[in-house]
Parts: sequence; C-alpha cells; structure tokens
Amino acid sequence: QVQLVESGGGSVQAGGSLRLSCTASGYTSSSLTMGWFRQAPGKEREGVAAIDNGGSTLYADSAKGRFTISKDNAKNTLYLQMNSLKPEDTAMYYCAADFFVVAHLRHRDYPYWGQGTQVTVSS
Repeated sequence: QVQLVESGGGSVQAGGSLRLSCTASGYTSSSLTMGWFRQAPGKEREGVAAIDNGGSTLYADSAKGRFTISKDNAKNTLYLQMNSLKPEDTAMYYCAADFFVVAHLRHRDYPYWGQGTQVTVSS
C-alpha cells in the first residue's frame, strides 16, 4: 500500500510561483511512476505532469515550459515547481502513484492518490 501526502499549495497572484511536494510512504519512490493531476470545480480531473522510475518526464501541454516535475528518491518525495502561474491553473492538485514503468497521464489508471492541496491563482 502506498500512502501519499501533498503539501505546498496556497494562494498566489498571476505570474507567481509555487512548489508542491508529495511524500510517499509504503514503497520507495524510486520504484514508482508518479504524477501530478488537478481538478477544478465542475471539471474533470486532468494530468499535469508525470515522472517514471527512470526519471523520464511527461507534461501536459498546459504545463510545458512553466512547470517542472522532479523526484528526490532519497527523501521519497515528488515535487512540482510551478512558475508563471495563471488564474486557469486554479484547482485542487493531487499526487498519484503507479507501478507502471512508463510515465503516463491516464488518471484512471493510477491506483494511489493523495488527499490534494489547493492552488489558487488570482488575476
């Protein structure tokens, strides 16, 4: 069983930055593919970025050039550095984990989820 706990959300003005963290327990993060997803009110959950156990990354078009996903296996922690934030980035952000060997953004295929952390970007 994998447990995930997110932190680092908050409120920021457009153009600002936030760094989200997700600490995993139960399994070492080096054996996991992990991802960040978000869900705004009234919208479907969508993938933001993922990183596999080899360090290969995958980004949604909305995140490319602004967000960076990384993983510190020594700390069992996943990060999402978000720069140049826009009001449309406002959502609940979730960390997820999977044992699939390739990074992917198919949220329905991730079996393990954190409780989420809110990100609010004001204009």
